[in-house]
Order: sequence, then structure tokens, then C-alpha cells
Amino acid sequence: MNNPILLLKNKIKEKLRNALRQKFANYKSESSFMPFHTRLLGKDRMALYSFIQSLNKNFGTSIFEPVAEVLALQHFDVVKRQVEAGNIITKEAQRVIQDIMDSLERADSKPCKDLEIQRILQVAQGGEVSKIKPTKIDLFLQKGDEVYLIDIKTAKPNKGGFKEFKRTLLTWVASLAYNEPKLNIHSLIAIPYNPYEPKPYERWTMAGMLDLDSELKVAGEFWDFLGGDSSYETLLEAFEEVGCEMRGEIDEYFKKFRLSH
Repeated sequence: MNNPILLLKNKIKEKLRNALRQKFANYKSESSFMPFHTRLLGKDRMALYSFIQSLNKNFGTSIFEPVAEVLALQHFDVVKRQVEAGNIITKEAQRVIQDIMDSLERADSKPCKDLEIQRILQVAQGGEVSKIKPTKIDLFLQKGDEVYLIDIKTAKPNKGGFKEFKRTLLTWVASLAYNEPKLNIHSLIAIPYNPYEPKPYERWTMAGMLDLDSELKVAGEFWDFLGGDSSYETLLEAFEEVGCEMRGEIDEYFKKFRLSH
């Protein structure tokens, strides 16, 4: 009998291998001239450093999103990446969102996503409308009438950016509700890993803007939400195994930089 966890891990590993090989095929080394670094460390190590920097820039779209898709397909009916919530919002919903943002910025109120969504849904249908172009949803999940709109961020997002993150989450709710009023909509920020491990993630930096219980999932909390218990551990094992299995292939790729003149 096939082991479901092993099957899942193999799917994840295949995604990782494909992502790395595609990156190798399309990667062009940065052109910045660093003569002291290169002479001290060697061309191959500098090429690896440059490659890692390049990979970090799009790790979310090239690695985390495809892996998240594999995990989410275990538990959700609909899984989509990089989709639009909608391009129409009522002017009254815009006013309510601005009112929520103003109140949070002045610290007149604490974030409460259930209440905020309730206020938006009350005005998401009628009256004048505006055309908008909100940020695309990184990961769209649906199970029955429950919908999750997820924005995957870097491990250490800029503290000042949380105002715009919050506005985006609220705008997604309003624009999707305009077309799909019967759905139970949730929007949230996902942080793929905790850079402060083993210390807790510094959630306080976003406490004034985000409802930490409803709008934020970090590390294992996020991956286990997608794929069920132990998904985070399975994911880490898959990354480690692919790293070991492809070590020779990776070394061979960077060898050409050492041999080049």
C-alpha cells in the first residue's frame, strides 16, 4: 500500500528539482564587478553567492508557491496561484476600508478581522463602484464556501509595509465579495519560516495592524494549515533530501565558473 506522506514528499521533491533546474537553465550571473571578493573567494563561490541572492529575490514565486500548491491540494477543493480578487469595489467599501485604516493608525481601535469583514460585507454590493487593480493573490484556496486569500511574504517583512499589507487584505475581501457575496472570505499574511528560531516570531511588530489570530500564519502554522499535521516537517525533510541528491549536480554547475577565465 502506498504511503501518502511518502507520495506527498516525492511530489514536493519533484517541484523543488524542477524549480532549481529551471533556475540553472535561465540564470545569468550578476554583472557587478567585485575584484577583491572574486580574487579572495574564487569565481565559483562568488557565482554561488550571486545565485543565492538571485534565488532569494523570487524564492516565493519559484519555490514557496509551487510547494504550497502541492500541500494545499491535499485538503482544498480549489487551489490557484497568482489570481485576481476582482477589479471592482464599491465606493462605500472603499470608505469603510479607509475608516478602518485611519482608526488602526491612530490606535483608536485594535484589529479585529471578523468585525472588519462584517463592516465591509455590509457595503460590498450596492451603490457607486470604482475600478481598481489590487495586488494579485499569491495563493487562493477554497473548500466549500470557505475561501482563503493568502499573501506570502518574506521572513522579515518591512515593519512600515504592514499598513499596505493590511489595506491589501481588506481590499481583496471587498473586491471578491462584490462578485461572490455568499462566500465566507478570509484574507491573511503567511510567513514561510521563522528567522528567529528557536525564539518566537516577533509578532509584536505587526500587532497594531494585523489581527494576529486571524490574519497571520508563520512557519509550521502556515504549512500545517495547508497540508495537515506534520506538513512542515515533511517539507523540511524534502528540502534536505533534494539538497543531498542534487549536490553533485549543483557542484558541477558552479564548477564551470571556477574553470572560466
